[in-house]
Amino acid sequence: MNDMPAPPTTYAPTQATEPDMSTAETLSGIFFEPSRTFEALRVRPRFLVAGIILLVLAIVVTFVVYMRIDMGQFIRDRIERSPRAAQITEEQKETQVKFGKMFGAVVIPASVPIVIAGGAALYLLGLMAFGGSISYKKSLAVWTYSSLPPQILGALIAILVMFLKSPDSLNPEHIAVTNPGALLGDDASKVLVAILSQFDLVRFYGMFLAALGLRKVAKVSSGQAWGVVITLWVLGGILAVAAAALFGR
Repeated sequence: MNDMPAPPTTYAPTQATEPDMSTAETLSGIFFEPSRTFEALRVRPRFLVAGIILLVLAIVVTFVVYMRIDMGQFIRDRIERSPRAAQITEEQKETQVKFGKMFGAVVIPASVPIVIAGGAALYLLGLMAFGGSISYKKSLAVWTYSSLPPQILGALIAILVMFLKSPDSLNPEHIAVTNPGALLGDDASKVLVAILSQFDLVRFYGMFLAALGLRKVAKVSSGQAWGVVITLWVLGGILAVAAAALFGR
């Protein structure tokens, strides 16, 4: 009996293993499947919708702050406690109060796109410093999506605190009590408050997401990703403490 030649072996085409997620799926997945979400963002980096949500959050929190807290009185109290209070006339104080209220209402929401753009640039430069690389668009995706869950959580905590506590006891500089610095009184050292404020639970959550996002999207090691995140955290803390030492009391 003649041996028949074996038919050639055929292989099925390799299926793409990268997850494909819609914008709605990435917005929910960043809370429950962050690793898979960042893998999807590596293939299709997106940031616009998440950035808009961050902007809306800032507007809502700012609105609630101005609704629950007398910002004019808060600014006036800060002026009265400043070393230059005795040298300022009442008219000048009133002008500063009005300007301060308008400045806060406009600048806080307006700073969101600036922070997003600047933060993405810092991630890009940070990865370069640690031997990695990432495109600016992908860096924007990592920044916005790693910021989204902690910002939503922080906003919910802040709004809850503002409606549960008496408006007279609220400090707009430390509303969300997620770090030890927020527990100190107004007479505490500004430098000490700045130091303790760096140990923020919500911020650590964002740092974890940022390190995961940089590792997945840029395909770098955990050491490189955490090196970028921790370096930026340390530099931010140094700037905050320096500002408190120069302009605090």
